[in-house]
Amino acid sequence: MYRLSPETDADTPEVEALLDLCFAPGRTALSSYRLREGVAPVRELCLTLRASTSDGGGSAGVLLAAIRYWPVRVAGQKVLAQGPVAVHPTAQGEGLGGLLMRESLSLAAAMGWQRVMLVGDAPYYSRFGFSKLDGVEMPPPTNPDRVLGLELEPGAWVDLRGTVTRETAAANACPSGA
Repeated sequence: MYRLSPETDADTPEVEALLDLCFAPGRTALSSYRLREGVAPVRELCLTLRASTSDGGGSAGVLLAAIRYWPVRVAGQKVLAQGPVAVHPTAQGEGLGGLLMRESLSLAAAMGWQRVMLVGDAPYYSRFGFSKLDGVEMPPPTNPDRVLGLELEPGAWVDLRGTVTRETAAANACPSGA
């Protein structure tokens, strides 16, 4: 049994340890991390997935997976940037990453976000509706074939082109009309 909940400040050290375990050393040197510096995540969409405890006590359970989202801009328009999503190596292949993706994308749509982007493997993320974004450029060094997008509102990516830039305003809430 699993327990899905928003990431709290108390979860952060454990989530960071999971990210260190799942990704190569130097992950924080990636361009996606430069876009996150000094920007608050979209807290309502940053989720953790834990194994439920059977002791009935206040134990939080073992952290198995986590997903995070950040606001960015493309051509001045607010965009939701997904990443990272991580699943503990002992739980990979159980569908936990997919569960986090589906749940968080559903929440994002309910919050009014219109579009989502990420840097990732198209064969994996296409199952959630992501496809290559032509004309949307991540800061280097990013392989343009790995820049993927999803419309939560039909037409949200139509004619939206440009370089992905950091959100400068406090933007951890849904953008109205973005």
